[in-house]
Amino acid sequence: MRTAYSVETVRAAERALMARLPEGALMQRAAAGLAAACAGLLGRVSGSRVVLLVGSGDNGGDALYAGARLARRGAGVTAVLLTPGRAHAGGLAALRRAGGRTVPADRAEEAIARARLVVDGIVGIGGKGGLRPDAARLAEAVARSGAAVVAVDLPSGVDADTGEVRGAALRADLTVTFGAYKPGLLVDPAREYAGVVRFVGIGIEPPPADAVLQALQHADVAGLLPAPEAESDKYRRGVVGIAAGSARYPGAAVLAVSGALRGGAGAVRYVGPAGDAVLARFPETLVSDTGPAKAGRVQAWVTGPGAGDDAATVAEVLATDVPVLLDADGLRLADRDTVRRRGAPTLMTPHAGEAAALLGVRREEIEAARLAAVRELAAVFRATVLLKGSTTLVAGPGGGPVRVNPTGTPWLATAGSGDVLSGLAGSLLAAGLDPLDAGSVAAYLHGLAGRFAASGAPAGAHDVASRIPEAWRSVRD
Repeated sequence: MRTAYSVETVRAAERALMARLPEGALMQRAAAGLAAACAGLLGRVSGSRVVLLVGSGDNGGDALYAGARLARRGAGVTAVLLTPGRAHAGGLAALRRAGGRTVPADRAEEAIARARLVVDGIVGIGGKGGLRPDAARLAEAVARSGAAVVAVDLPSGVDADTGEVRGAALRADLTVTFGAYKPGLLVDPAREYAGVVRFVGIGIEPPPADAVLQALQHADVAGLLPAPEAESDKYRRGVVGIAAGSARYPGAAVLAVSGALRGGAGAVRYVGPAGDAVLARFPETLVSDTGPAKAGRVQAWVTGPGAGDDAATVAEVLATDVPVLLDADGLRLADRDTVRRRGAPTLMTPHAGEAAALLGVRREEIEAARLAAVRELAAVFRATVLLKGSTTLVAGPGGGPVRVNPTGTPWLATAGSGDVLSGLAGSLLAAGLDPLDAGSVAAYLHGLAGRFAASGAPAGAHDVASRIPEAWRSVRD
């Protein structure tokens, strides 16, 4: 599992390690990893023009020492000093001994325009808000230059703890992060600025219990996937109920069922007005028109996709004593106090627009602060919340680390894709996973299935559903 830590935790771990090491050893480790990454990106180091954007903190020192290593290998290295009187003295001396030169920020644009590689060492992980005007002008010059950009630990101008970007920021092609992942590298909008993230271990060991963000990997998901045993039957494997669709939106029911059938539960019960459409596509579905309360035993319910204005069905499902996944129209129709009072778990799956409506804010505010939004929703509704989007996040009602999904593709932004995800997650709930795991595993498989279905071209929601078994197998292999 990939874990990310707060700035405070990372700094505490760094202080503990530095107390046991010779002075400067930790910076040398970071600089060595940074220089190796830069050399790998350049391919041929000798003769390459490299520009270092150097601020006053340790990131600037890392950049200067890495620049010295590149200069010793024949690169032409120029350091742009944003605060000349506060640049890291040891790093600056090392660069000059290696043949590097320095220029002030107001004379940097010519060097940047000629550079093949720019190293962003302006602001460290403690930076807040966007870049200051002089640094923002340099970022604009870098963007115009077309040079490859390597960020030191974190792109300057993004918030390490939240993933927010509150002003001008520098976009990197590669970010080399040291010792521990920071939340801003894994959560949009900051993640978009980081490019490819390369982890360099420097020996620090933050306590696992202090992680604020987790990203499941294949092995984690494989360990959570439900698997039938020799004595399993369809009921022991779990039955998921789908109360979705309407006369206007029968497709939502079909798509939710398509996801549920591939989610590990032994059977799928459908309740609603789209029974004929569901049976025509999936004859193995158990269809009922008697309402959720009389449909038969289930281990979890999914309600809301394509429900239109059917508040009664949503309320009937919420009154049950089994886990409920609440999506789409169900998020709008559900009574807030009813959700908060439920004894059984609830998993809510809004996209940014639905999350904004639930919190009474603008969509743009959700997208700018996704981590804060998912935590607030989970606390307000006392539910597990899966916030869909460019980085899908899953937060539990009791706090603890938020899960960030590392899979997916922009092609998943297509009608009905969320219905498939809801059915898949609901089936995992019925199979026995808790809401945090069900949401996280469903998002992971859904993202992989989206990649397989699209493969660089448009794909519909039904294509995504059909590739879930392939995603499941790829995780198991």
